[in-house]
Amino acid sequence: MSESGFDLVVRNARVATASDCFDADIAVRNGRIVSLGSGLASGRREIDAAGRVVTPGGVDAHCHLDQPMAPPLRMADDFESGTRSAACGGTTTVIPFAAQAKGQSLRAAVADYHHRAEGKAHVDYAFHLIVSDPTPEVLENELPALIAEGYTSFKVYMTYDDLKLDDGQILDVLSVAREHGALAMIHAENADCIEWLTKRLEAAGRTAPRFHAHSRPMLVEREATHRAIALSELVDVPILIVHVSGREAVEQIRWARAHGLQVHAETCPQYLFLTAEDLGIDDSYKGARCICSPPPRDKANQQVIWDGLNDGLFTVFSSDHAPFRYDAPEGKKPGGEEVAFRHIPNGIPGLETRLALLYSEGVLGGRITLEKFVELTSTNPAKAYGLHPRKGTIAPGADADLVIWNEGEYAIDNDRLHHAVDYTPYQGMTLRAWPGMTLIGGDVVWDGQNFYPRQGRGRFLQCGRPTLRPMRSRP
Repeated sequence: MSESGFDLVVRNARVATASDCFDADIAVRNGRIVSLGSGLASGRREIDAAGRVVTPGGVDAHCHLDQPMAPPLRMADDFESGTRSAACGGTTTVIPFAAQAKGQSLRAAVADYHHRAEGKAHVDYAFHLIVSDPTPEVLENELPALIAEGYTSFKVYMTYDDLKLDDGQILDVLSVAREHGALAMIHAENADCIEWLTKRLEAAGRTAPRFHAHSRPMLVEREATHRAIALSELVDVPILIVHVSGREAVEQIRWARAHGLQVHAETCPQYLFLTAEDLGIDDSYKGARCICSPPPRDKANQQVIWDGLNDGLFTVFSSDHAPFRYDAPEGKKPGGEEVAFRHIPNGIPGLETRLALLYSEGVLGGRITLEKFVELTSTNPAKAYGLHPRKGTIAPGADADLVIWNEGEYAIDNDRLHHAVDYTPYQGMTLRAWPGMTLIGGDVVWDGQNFYPRQGRGRFLQCGRPTLRPMRSRP
């Protein structure tokens, strides 16, 4: 060990946090940051950041890995390939979902998900819960006990037949969140409207991938967002509305904020960089690659989402990574067939590209500040899910999870990515930056060219209560 006792010193860093940017050296001992300063004593290892920007490791608080699916469907990424992809994209903590099937114990779903993750993860991870069957046993016993054990966030759906809850069930679950200090995440789309539109499209023979967007216009998101806000107001509990796609939902959230309601919001890269045209301008099946829900909107709507990121409407920026291979019978071609849009699995890959897209086109594109980038991609997700200040910041006591950025031309090519998916929806985009180095606990896992595996070293994290700054109380 060095005379200073530092295991590592990162020299000449342009340190970026959610509140400040400053020049400093970063000293690490036993996997944690122990000092920030100028001219720190030497460490056993040294890295010269050479004035490059250094941010906290990304926290992707909305991704799906090896989630159980009904045959023949299967997600392309398990915990090994998904967390490998995360590390190479600068994300050092992921929070995927332990999903309860209807009729299943919630605790059994958690046990199964631990089994799927065990010994595979390269990065640290926590679990959200998905509550699809809120029985009295779940509401009165399992969910409160799991919250106390560190599973302090859960997601409920207003759509998808195998997952959706009715309003009374949502109120029951929100009441548990209020009583036990958990954060409820809501997928807000009106299931009945979607089903009605889908049947009409099918009757007219309009089943190509592009009609997925027609079955989910902005108003179905707007109505469900309005209803989710009303339900949270009735119970008097904060909520986080996930993957907000459109102007109309944004307007509902702005109304809620103006009335002092604690409504947080998340958005994702697909709503900044894709449009409905990526689902197809004709009846080609290739648009299946970009099917997700809610779907991408039009070009003008992208600016609405950028504005929301810049002015604080959005609390977090997540990938919603839901990886299915395009040309595979367990993926976007179920059973090996080109199927109607209703039967195409929803989701696109994005774990590895999330940070670089926002850094390149947000920070270097002049749309958001560097501090806002850190807030959206690392600090606020860590606060929302009870992992701050261990995660999400560069400060003494925090885990030494760091990203050193390289600025310069970088063309996205799926062959250069590290997930197990056979495409990226951002193929061919030229970015202005990419993570030049990713460190987890002070160890280099990605050096801009090579990945250094740490399979099984990713730790399961118990989450505490959300520590997001409260919004102003109601008048």
